[in-house]
This record gives sequence, structure tokens and C-alpha cells, in this order.
Amino acid sequence: MPELHPVVVSPPSAAGGRRVRVNGESLGLAHSLEDVSEFLRRAGLDIDPVTVAVSPLIDWCGVGPEQWGTETRE
Repeated sequence: MPELHPVVVSPPSAAGGRRVRVNGESLGLAHSLEDVSEFLRRAGLDIDPVTVAVSPLIDWCGVGPEQWGTETRE
């Protein structure tokens, strides 16, 4: 059985930013780790911005937490 991640961060959109969802509910469009941390705080998941990039609760889809916008992807 695959491991479930309650937090899903979608790949960067063509216009920039990444959609953040918790248990299927959209929290908003993040442009940084700080945005993700704030969305999660508002949803009751207090994850420190310093550790949000490596949290096992978060599934970073497509690319890791270092890409946010329209930068060239290989």
C-alpha cells in the first residue's frame, strides 16, 4: 500500500507558483517555502519553515521544493 501524504504540493505552474492541498482541499498558490508553511499553519499543521522542505508529511510532485516558478526545467 502506498504511503499517504496529507499535504500535496503540485509542480510549478506555467505562470509560476505551486498549488498546495491538504487532504484534497486547496489552500492556495505558494511561491516559496514560507508560503507553504503559512498555508499549513492556517490549516492547523504547524510545520517550521526551516523543516517544511524535508517534512515527511509533504509530497513534492514533479520537482522538489527548490523550484517555484517559470525557471527552466530539465
